Amino acid sequence: MAFGTQDDTDEVMNEINMTPLVDVMLVLLIIFIITVPVMKHAVPVDLPRASNEREVVKPETIRLSVTADGKYFWNESGISDEELEPRLQAEARKNPQPDLHIRGDKDVRYERVAQAMSAAQRAGVRKIGFVTDPAQ
Repeated sequence: MAFGTQDDTDEVMNEINMTPLVDVMLVLLIIFIITVPVMKHAVPVDLPRASNEREVVKPETIRLSVTADGKYFWNESGISDEELEPRLQAEARKNPQPDLHIRGDKDVRYERVAQAMSAAQRAGVRKIGFVTDPAQ
């Protein structure tokens, strides 16, 4: 065997081997033949339209007002300091829990508003907001 010579079996092949290409194309053809009828054939039914949204229950809003002289008002009716926390506890047990909006007069001592917030926290009220007038 000489290194400079070339045998007839070592010739470079000039043609593309088509067998793997045909195999892949046949597999794809079979896949498409099977899946297309499944996607196309359905019984034509005119379905009714219905909404399946859950009913959203809006929690009520409790307005706790603190006047300039430090008195509490529960939705426009006056309450004493002793009544405040039991009412807040009763509201905190409701599901969904109502929102507490605190409206403090601008001349009230901060201590009275802080006492109302502390009572709400002890009662377990989770949603507390403050109501203010917009600046003009």
